[in-house]
Amino acid sequence: MNLYLAPMEGITTYIYRNAYNHYFGGIDKYFTPFIASKKLNRRELNEILPEHNETITVVPQILTNRADEFLQITKKIAGYGYQTVNLNLGCPSGTVTARKRGAGFLGVPDELDRFLYEIYDKSPIRISIKTRIGVESIEEWEHLLAIYKKYPIAELIIHPRLQKELYKFTPHKEAFSAAISALPDIPLCYNGEITSPKSYEELLTSVPEADCIMIGRGILRNPTLAAQLKKNNAAELFTRENLKAFHDEIFAGYSAQMAGETPTLFKMKDLWTYLIESFAASDRYLQKIRKSSDYTEYKIAVNNLFRECELRN
Repeated sequence: MNLYLAPMEGITTYIYRNAYNHYFGGIDKYFTPFIASKKLNRRELNEILPEHNETITVVPQILTNRADEFLQITKKIAGYGYQTVNLNLGCPSGTVTARKRGAGFLGVPDELDRFLYEIYDKSPIRISIKTRIGVESIEEWEHLLAIYKKYPIAELIIHPRLQKELYKFTPHKEAFSAAISALPDIPLCYNGEITSPKSYEELLTSVPEADCIMIGRGILRNPTLAAQLKKNNAAELFTRENLKAFHDEIFAGYSAQMAGETPTLFKMKDLWTYLIESFAASDRYLQKIRKSSDYTEYKIAVNNLFRECELRN
């Protein structure tokens, strides 16, 4: 089973990815948070610089609905030695979909088809796609599959929910099975609600053909999940000491990169929204972390958490 780490805006940065690989591992491929600027701003450039991704396999992700813009970004990314980019057709955020980008692009399939024709015709490197199964109705999926079948998609990562479902409700696993039948020549990857070994086994029971899984929130909440699924000494990795070292490397990375304490603390507090799930009875500790206004307060709150909180079983 190949395991991928899903791109999550503001969280799975190159600093997080490298720290994760160092302390936990088990991920076969990482995807960058989406790139939307054809000029590649400083944040986006940092995500793809080869020196920031030396020990991991990374695929840059692009968010746009304009073929000329996609191709300009792709050309620049290819200049850094990448052989594949990923097109984001999965983001369900209202601010993204309102502009017919991300999952919103699925709502205009004829425009999407024309877009795909042009980028696959002119791209200097391979293109994979991360997609949802429609916007409003699962009935849209059949038409989308017919469109995808036309193109040499390097890999199709399927989050089997509709855009309107956001991250709620049970994924439509039957939609992934339908893709297996409809797209026999395209490598497929499943994404959605793999949060534990139990949900992983349930997926394999429903879709035994699945041989590639992308995980996002499940890994952010439990960094040893990849090791659990691959049976790679997860118990040895799930310790206070290893989690603290992981945290400290991320904190040091953001401290060196960000302009001041406040933006660094914002980044770390975002991470704690998920990482706190590794600890039991931790609500009051999380409150202290969230209320911290400088490095000193933050370090005291974090140190108290690691010293006093039990890890979840």
